[in-house]
Amino acid sequence: MTADTGKIRVVIIEDRKEIRDGLVALIGGTPEYSCVGDYYSIEEALSRIKAALPDVALVDIGLPGMSGIEGIRLLRERHPAIAFLVMTVYDDDDRIFNALCAGATGYLLKHTTPARLLESIAEVARGGAPMSPEVARRVVELFRQFRPPDKADYLLTPHEVKILKLLVAGHNYKTAAIELKVSLNTVSFHVKHIYEKLQVHSKSEAVAKALRGRLTE
Repeated sequence: MTADTGKIRVVIIEDRKEIRDGLVALIGGTPEYSCVGDYYSIEEALSRIKAALPDVALVDIGLPGMSGIEGIRLLRERHPAIAFLVMTVYDDDDRIFNALCAGATGYLLKHTTPARLLESIAEVARGGAPMSPEVARRVVELFRQFRPPDKADYLLTPHEVKILKLLVAGHNYKTAAIELKVSLNTVSFHVKHIYEKLQVHSKSEAVAKALRGRLTE
């Protein structure tokens, strides 16, 4: 919040102009909130957001160019103090899971009422994790799936475990390579073997299996 006004500073990342304009009017017209930026794409947000850093970023997932999920991951790395609240039409498990892994702290569907949206922004700013009821049910089900009684053993090497930990933390191949100070090809090589050992075919499946099997503990 701004020290002088106590208002919650919000930016909006949404490609549909009519929705973006409506959100700007709602947030900017509510006394406790201040809309400090609205962006058409993640690329625009990345280049401009530093000029007026918000407390909360309201982010759509289905954006032109870079996806909102990847955008959250990059923005969070650059500006860790920002809290990210997803607002989207997508309610499938993969997008919910990947958005939360990328750093989103809340996940709302676009039929959310204006009053509930404003409450959720304030909740995120206070450190909460608001979710639409449909999303919350899916998250609960995901956690039920991810709770094994014992740690599984897939004979992963220490280096493979390091890479898997980074994937669980939301890294992609490129950022994992930077973190480990190795080449992108090296990461790809190890990820291929991780997939083979875990018998999965995607990053989201590998992360899910790592959580269920407590492979990174």
